Amino acid sequence: MTGFLAGLLVAILPLLAAGFWLGRRTARPETLGGGLGTPVEHATFETLHTASLAAPPLRAGLTEETARRSARRLRTLLGTDALCLTDHENLLVWDGVGDHHRTEILERLAGPLESGRGEAFRLHCEVPDCPIHWAVITPLTVDDRVHGTLVACAPRESAVLVRAAGEVARWVSVQLELADLDRSRTRLIEAEIRALRAQISPHFIFNSLAVIASFVRTDPERARELLLEFADFTRYSFRRHGDFTTLADELHAIDHYLALVRARFGDRLTVTLQIAPEVLPVTLPFLCLQPLVENAVKHGLEGKTGTCHIQITAQDAGAEALVVIEDDGAGMDPVLLRRILAGETSPSGGIGLSNVDDRLRQVYGDDHGLVIETAPGAGMKITARLPKYQPGVHQAARLTTD
Repeated sequence: MTGFLAGLLVAILPLLAAGFWLGRRTARPETLGGGLGTPVEHATFETLHTASLAAPPLRAGLTEETARRSARRLRTLLGTDALCLTDHENLLVWDGVGDHHRTEILERLAGPLESGRGEAFRLHCEVPDCPIHWAVITPLTVDDRVHGTLVACAPRESAVLVRAAGEVARWVSVQLELADLDRSRTRLIEAEIRALRAQISPHFIFNSLAVIASFVRTDPERARELLLEFADFTRYSFRRHGDFTTLADELHAIDHYLALVRARFGDRLTVTLQIAPEVLPVTLPFLCLQPLVENAVKHGLEGKTGTCHIQITAQDAGAEALVVIEDDGAGMDPVLLRRILAGETSPSGGIGLSNVDDRLRQVYGDDHGLVIETAPGAGMKITARLPKYQPGVHQAARLTTD
């Protein structure tokens, strides 16, 4: 990722240089009116602003829609009479004059698409007063694969246009690479959710069904209630819509889970919840907190005698929601915990800890991983800091049926 960020900086530097060069051509010592600074600063600002407007559509990949939304901004960056974007077979958008040259340009794509090298050529035109006579085709590449081309059209041949088109194409390629990374990240999160679902303890499912069965004859109404709790919990855990959920929905699923655990362990388990209402709408990664509560149950009850108390708190901490899950169970050796979080050893009873920690870091950044305090015999305290707003983190629309 460090190399990629370096590439991003390299790709944007030509845009800065272009703005600086345009400003230098008309630079005067005095500043512009309205507090915009010198002509150099103004031109640089305009270049970066135009690039920032062109970038968001391209972050969704190269399609007719994203090409249409970004083409005019890209043409402004180059200052050309016409610009088009293509994929391997089709011209996705033509912005500017002279779109009667579409067929001729499409016929010239094969070479640049195959070789990955740009090409400049004269356009043949029989339309009177057509202002464009030259075209520059520049490939758009991601990971050494050509995804399409950027074509700039102008009245005359220009070495400056050839270089500028190449630099803008490199910048567009960076945006497409970011789009690929976003898709890869989404696929990774989906794979990890599937893995986490697979980790839902078969023992928990077996024990829940066994508890429900034990009430069928002695307390049918209780068995019915527990069966509904089990159905609601499994429906939530295996739902298919969205990578994110709300804190309210996650806590609701935890409540179903704890109802089944209490039916099994009775008075041995007590749970205290302190939830600030204002943090309930906060969006977080799906199945992010329930595995932490399951971990608390395992370390607090299974494999030991006596009682266990679990405390779940969710507080408003300004720009974040602070969620803490604490148990007074057996605890864990911190060295072993570090190995589990690093993926060096499989968790025994620490279901999902490394999975949740990885997903939080991927979504919010490395400084938002789990903070875990524990020691043998001292219980475990897990803290998760959830930003109230993060770009790209939002709950998908609910499906009408699960």
